[in-house]
This record gives sequence, C-alpha cells and structure tokens, in this order.
Amino acid sequence: MIIIPEYLAIHEPDEDLLEIINNKEFNDKVLYQKQSDFHNIKVVENEIGRFLHYKDTYQAGFIKTASYEGNLPYINYFLIPYLMNPDVKNILLIGFGTGKIVNDWEKLFDSLDSIDVVDIEENIFDIAKDYFGFSKSDKVHFFLQDGIVYLRENKKKYDLIVVDVASDDGIDDRFLSNDYFDLIKKSLSPEGIFVSNLCSSADLDCSENTFFHSLIQTYRQFFKNISVFKGNESDRVYYKSFFDIDERVIDITNLIFICSDKIFTVSRDYKKIKDNIRLDIVPYVNDLQDLKSFRYL
Repeated sequence: MIIIPEYLAIHEPDEDLLEIINNKEFNDKVLYQKQSDFHNIKVVENEIGRFLHYKDTYQAGFIKTASYEGNLPYINYFLIPYLMNPDVKNILLIGFGTGKIVNDWEKLFDSLDSIDVVDIEENIFDIAKDYFGFSKSDKVHFFLQDGIVYLRENKKKYDLIVVDVASDDGIDDRFLSNDYFDLIKKSLSPEGIFVSNLCSSADLDCSENTFFHSLIQTYRQFFKNISVFKGNESDRVYYKSFFDIDERVIDITNLIFICSDKIFTVSRDYKKIKDNIRLDIVPYVNDLQDLKSFRYL
C-alpha cells in the first residue's frame, strides 16, 4: 500500500494562498527525458532551478533563487547526524536523488571509509553525474536494487543509515513494517544512527493526527532514543523559493526521524557545515520537536 501525503492533511489551506500555488506556472525546459521500468523521468530547468522530475513532482534538484541556493531544503536535515557523530565511517543511503548529499558527507566526515548507495532506478546515477554535478569517488559504491531486498541480503554494519524513498505517488508502507525495522537494526552498528524522511500533517499536537502518533509509537518499539525534526525551515524555504509565499500553505510537512540506541547530543559546532557546504544549519537544528507530550503512546 502507498501512503499518499495529501490524505494525511487535517486542516484546509487558505484559499487565496492555494490559488497562488494552483495558478503558478513554471517555464520548464526539458533537458532529459526517459521512460524507465519505474518512472517517467525528466530533468527540467526553470526560473527556480534544475530538478529531477518523476511523473508530476520534483523529486530532487537544486534551487537557485535570490533567497536560497541549494538542495531541495528537506535534504539539509540529513546533515544533522554529522553534528551528532563526526566520526562516522560507513554510511548507507537508500534513495539517491541528485547525489549532492553524498558529496556533502564526503566533505564533512573525515573518518569516512565508504558510502553505499541503493536505488531501484537504473538511470539515476548517470543523471546525477551528467545533470547535477555528482562526483563519484572510490568511497562510493552503487547498488541497483530494491532497498528492502538490499537490507535483507546485507551483512555489513553501518554507522549511519539514511532512507529517503518517497516515490512520485507517496511512501510504500513496507518501509513502516516490523520486518523493515528489524532489517534496519540488523544493519546498524551498536552506536549507529538511523535517519528516515516521512511526512505528516504539520499539526503534530492535534489529536486527529493519528498517523504521526502511530509513527512515534512504531519508532519507540525499535529505538531507545528518537529525535523528530519537523520541516518548518524546509517548508519556509520551499514556499518562498517556488511561490514567494512566506508561510506553509498545504497542511503537510516533512518529518525527519533521527534514531539510535545511544544518547547523542547535537553539537553546536556548525562552522564546518557553513564553510564546506555553504549552509546555515542552525534553523534546521532548531526544528527539533519536543516529544515529551507523546510519552503516553
């Protein structure tokens, strides 16, 4: 079953702001197009930037506007594990995108030995290199495979696992199953960090937000320590960049779960990220949510 983000919304959007979004037209120039076994793939360029396009959505890409230059902003939360453990040696990324996060990790983690990348789309690695400036090093290894199949067959232990597998339709609920979490735990080192990109209504406190409540309950079954970063900053950047709107319009936001069996603190040593990635990570770190009120779940 596919979990469709739009179905998770609780509150209706402001009609005037929604009209701005619905009426917005982008002057997409198609740089690449191909029908694969899994996606209708395009690489498009417009006044906002350059993007990997699956079906009806921008899946990944670079924004270049007066207010922001960089990744689709939710990807920036994937840099936070560096502030938790700068000594990560082995990384697993399931869901490749443009590959920029891989190159960013290589700039940050001085002790890095390997980054294993798993994606089911056979064209994605060449697209990243040809259209998004991805640079492959000897530390990066590609696996053309379904993510859960890879986890099932994997014998390696990772210090950091990042899963970003939302498709053009939504999130496959296989990535919320007990079997999936067992496989993640099997592949994590004892002090490993697991990061997952999910979504929810932005109103986390609402009693009707049963999806978010169920996520907390599920993750607490498998990890001793859970941090959730709500996409306030990524939404701010997104709506400003694409629509020149200064607030979230649709009642859906990214939720970045960062989990471990070890207690990690987030360092305030932001300088390396700012110098090497040219990103102010502070607003993203500040999106950490207080989960004390959810202890009853």
